Amino acid sequence: MRHRKKIAKLQRNSSQRRALLSGLACSLIRERRIRTTLAKAKALRPVAERLVTLGKRGDLHARRQAAGFLRQKEAVSKLFADVAPACSDRQGGYCRIVKLGPRFSDSAPMAYIEWVDLAVEVGEIEDEESEESEEAEE
Repeated sequence: MRHRKKIAKLQRNSSQRRALLSGLACSLIRERRIRTTLAKAKALRPVAERLVTLGKRGDLHARRQAAGFLRQKEAVSKLFADVAPACSDRQGGYCRIVKLGPRFSDSAPMAYIEWVDLAVEVGEIEDEESEESEEAEE
């Protein structure tokens, strides 16, 4: 019986699941909103909120704990510099999951997961992409 077994296995063993959640968390920190399956978004939410709590603490031990999980220095610095200060006045619930509907290929339920305080507007993503392409051309 699976009583009191809360963790979503996502059909992976523990090391693969940890690597998957680490990569998704890095992408969420970097991009501010990612599109993934609903099951992965629900598994990512507590991980991302725990990382924001570490970022709000802001001490060296919290930074090392976040670096140990994320394994990307840029993601850790962005977490502590941008994401955590934006969520400083919020007590919890830093992430929002928006259901999108089924994926075309296999009908898997899809969802956006994004930061509540760093919400991305629809046109803002296109503007950032066009600015980056203009800078690359110069």
